[in-house]
Amino acid sequence: MTGTPLVGVTTYYTEAAWGPWRRPASVIPAPYFELVAAAGARPLLLPPLRQAPGGPGSAASSVVDALDALVLVGGGDVDPATYGGPDHPELDGVDPERDRSETALLAAALERDLPVLAICRGLQLLNVHLGGSLYPHLPEAVGHHGHRPEAGAFADVDVVTVPGTRTAAVIGEKDTVRCSHHQAIDRLAPDLVVAAWSPEPAEAGVIEAAELASGRFVVGVQWHPEESCDLRLFEALVDEARS
Repeated sequence: MTGTPLVGVTTYYTEAAWGPWRRPASVIPAPYFELVAAAGARPLLLPPLRQAPGGPGSAASSVVDALDALVLVGGGDVDPATYGGPDHPELDGVDPERDRSETALLAAALERDLPVLAICRGLQLLNVHLGGSLYPHLPEAVGHHGHRPEAGAFADVDVVTVPGTRTAAVIGEKDTVRCSHHQAIDRLAPDLVVAAWSPEPAEAGVIEAAELASGRFVVGVQWHPEESCDLRLFEALVDEARS
């Protein structure tokens, strides 16, 4: 392609306040779209739909036709009904309309072989869409809250990448990353390969990144590169969108 890539960035629906106003709104932390811009692309914010006559996934194909890449951002938990999982008292921020809206965008992006960067919840949604499942509450599997000390807080987590993956090519053999998640991949989807693990003995088997085994550029990370202003994955996405 020529010119500036157009990168769709998902958002989420919540009650928000600004000035004297309090209204339902589509919101996103600024670092997501600022890093897309800093990497050389133009971000286009994509709200989850509620009133569209065709449902939450309405016109997803037409939207994706206009994009050069897609970023799935973090946020609330994926509805366990989407992967046949159990309900759990620690589930928070479940939004079935958002799940359906983002899944439709993701499906259209994969069909068109569009570059995709899936962050935290985005990785979980990618795994579920392709046939995987999630731990509804990771601390029950690893015995601690090291990936999210409390709601709304981040933790520094060490990760080790898998040689030969795109993730390893971008961030190197290992890194310390910013995490805030209490869910994680349980059963990996058949079309995904593990791209990074947690090296801690108590967390053996916790997948910190996964990517599509075939295809162009579909990378999901369980951490938040935008929180540390880490441009590398965003630059890799935009470079791929230009190619």
